[in-house]
Amino acid sequence: MTGQGELFSTNNDQLILTIPSPRTQSNPSRSVQQSSDPEKERTSMKINSDPISASQRDLIINAEESHFLDLKAIDIKPAKLTKTISAFANASGGELYIGIDENTVGDRKIRAWRGFPNQETANAHLQVFEQLFPLGQYYSYSFLSAEGCSGLVLHVNINKTREITRASDGVPYIRRGAQGLPVDTEEGLTRLKLDKGIESFEKSTLDVPLSLITNSTHIIQFLLNVVPSAEPAQWLEKQLLIRDGKPTVAGVLLFAEEPQAILPKRCAVKIYRYRSSTGEGARETLAFDPLTIEGCLYNQIYESVKKAVELTEGIQKLGPKGLVGIKYPFETLHEIVTNAVLHRDYSIASDIHLRIFDNRIEVESPGRLPGHITRNNILTEQFARNGAIVRMINKFPNPPNKDVGEGLNTAFLAMNRLRLKAPIIDETATSVVVHIRHEALASPEESILEYLQNHEEIVNRIGRQITGITSENSMKEVFYRMRDRGMIERIPGREGPAAAWRKSSQ
Repeated sequence: MTGQGELFSTNNDQLILTIPSPRTQSNPSRSVQQSSDPEKERTSMKINSDPISASQRDLIINAEESHFLDLKAIDIKPAKLTKTISAFANASGGELYIGIDENTVGDRKIRAWRGFPNQETANAHLQVFEQLFPLGQYYSYSFLSAEGCSGLVLHVNINKTREITRASDGVPYIRRGAQGLPVDTEEGLTRLKLDKGIESFEKSTLDVPLSLITNSTHIIQFLLNVVPSAEPAQWLEKQLLIRDGKPTVAGVLLFAEEPQAILPKRCAVKIYRYRSSTGEGARETLAFDPLTIEGCLYNQIYESVKKAVELTEGIQKLGPKGLVGIKYPFETLHEIVTNAVLHRDYSIASDIHLRIFDNRIEVESPGRLPGHITRNNILTEQFARNGAIVRMINKFPNPPNKDVGEGLNTAFLAMNRLRLKAPIIDETATSVVVHIRHEALASPEESILEYLQNHEEIVNRIGRQITGITSENSMKEVFYRMRDRGMIERIPGREGPAAAWRKSSQ
């Protein structure tokens, strides 16, 4: 990110504003004046004030409020502020700027910067965050000052929380578009708990005969291979796949021969092949009627990946020497389909949709990202909505998952090895969609020049990160080629591990 701030486009084509602040600290580590009185200590915080440029100020004032961004005046009551905080925390997180006035003149809304006179006058607002997030791990903030503008604007980053966050009125809110909606019904609260992974539908019991999972070919074959001395009913009950004398959803999905007959329209994989590269699939571009992959989850994963590979092998595109077949990494397809099957929300009556286009594959999995997982942290954080399913399927011979949270990382790395762009993960109101595009990465030279547009220098380590080249020597060869063409030059006096390159002065 450059020093001028950026507006990022979200999956809903809304804008989210991020102002870089190298001194912004998370709540647990910020500088606090020591006091023996906790209340006095909390109200005597000293937080660094970060100056911003006029262009950054204008980005804030003119930003459109969205699912991820809200602007408030300093006059907002702390109790009302808790509703906005709750809404962000229970949805996907977001940014909040406190200190922006908005007045209506005719049919126009005019905004102006009017911040807090000093940090102490914001204490009531800061205490709201302390009360809602006592450990401070879900938010960070800083004060922003702009030349020629009055006062300090409080900039708060609120992260998605694992737990349900309630406002001061005891009601949880959830962000939808540019507003916070109360979750004030039992049905809404249950939905929120399922979305966050606090409750899991996999634990629910089903009023069907036990024999559907205690006497199926899947459980018998599984036990013969894994626990040959165990009896099906006793073993399933010990694993909590039978509760109160009834099979659970997880037990049915793992071991019933036809889970789709018990849970219709919510546990199959639909595969579509569109002879098109357009944004939306249409009936007239379908190559054939959609395929439906059914059966237990273990078989579903392998059958779905096998069929996807088979269909993509027949796709061709025009290359320099005519039509050539395209190829997706098997690991990418396998890991993304596995992730969709294991982590989807089975309480939603919808199947997984796997759409194959001429230039991409889309895998849509019912349910929002669970817990504290967001599109930004999904490769580094772990949270299993269906813990029993994830744990049990890992016990199968040749398990489709390794149960170490590395599946999506493997998928991304496999694309990089084939010099293809990384998958894109989008979140809708009811699902998660992974877009696997068959688009080549930029050449190493293009990636380096693009990096140097915003940075003064580049070193071997950074070069390998942005180009996907794993060898240090191979990266050096790219630098040497660019040097010989007069594109970059070595920074004098930087030798050995400290060697660095910059754009050519010529």
